Amino acid sequence: MQDKYRRKITSVTLIRYHFVWIPARRKKVLVGGVAERLKQLLTDKCIELDCSIVAMEIMPDHVHLLVDAPPNLAPDQIMFRLKGFTSFQLRSEYPYLKKIPSLWTRSYFCGTIGNASEETVKKYIENQNT
Repeated sequence: MQDKYRRKITSVTLIRYHFVWIPARRKKVLVGGVAERLKQLLTDKCIELDCSIVAMEIMPDHVHLLVDAPPNLAPDQIMFRLKGFTSFQLRSEYPYLKKIPSLWTRSYFCGTIGNASEETVKKYIENQNT
């Protein structure tokens, strides 16, 4: 269990966020190659942000992401960077996505997993496709 914690010189933290966000107009554009590319882009950007992905599920019209985050990065900054980066990349690689005014809506859900066990949240995310 101790390997879950982030250890720094002056702190020990365990910060997990469950994010959910949707494409503009709830369009079902996150399929096939777009979904696979989005997974890779999210993984790359999370590594850059020093976040680690605990669970991820990409549905045709929304994304679930459970991340372990550092204490110096606020949830709104994580979302701002993930959505901005993936929108730019996907719209440049898949021109038909430019027909939507913006890839993502400005809104998102963020919850910490204090009220539910991590396993419950992971199972919920992993069972989205079933």
